[in-house]
Amino acid sequence: MPELAFEDLTPGRVFDLGTVTVDRDEMVDFARKFDPQPFHLDEEAAQQSLFKGLAASGWFTTGLWMRAYVDHVLLRATSLASPGGEEIRWPAPVYAGDVLTASLEILDARRSRSRPEMGLVTLGARMHRGDTLVFSARFTGMFGVREA
Repeated sequence: MPELAFEDLTPGRVFDLGTVTVDRDEMVDFARKFDPQPFHLDEEAAQQSLFKGLAASGWFTTGLWMRAYVDHVLLRATSLASPGGEEIRWPAPVYAGDVLTASLEILDARRSRSRPEMGLVTLGARMHRGDTLVFSARFTGMFGVREA
């Protein structure tokens, strides 16, 4: 049985998901494949952009957070899937070499009425560079309950 089940995901609980240093090659490779905008790929174009430097795609930043979430929570949990989310934000740019700190907060949790073997958990994702918020999201996770 996994270590974390629905019953452990109580509102107010915060999980420290560790830190990650943004690798320039990974950042640019991701942009080349999935978000090939000039300010993600070209130093000169990026200097002329509102970012004033080569900035990571927000989707790359999201992927960094997701990896931390999988490594620190999902691989230890009764995770069943996610039906989606309500919000995603990238309030500040991310640059190569940035050290980002990730966290997860349990915002709400309720047992499913139609499927009592699982619970629905509202999750708050956060990633900071120092005191600056660079990523946030709000979404739902589905987690299995412990057997009675």
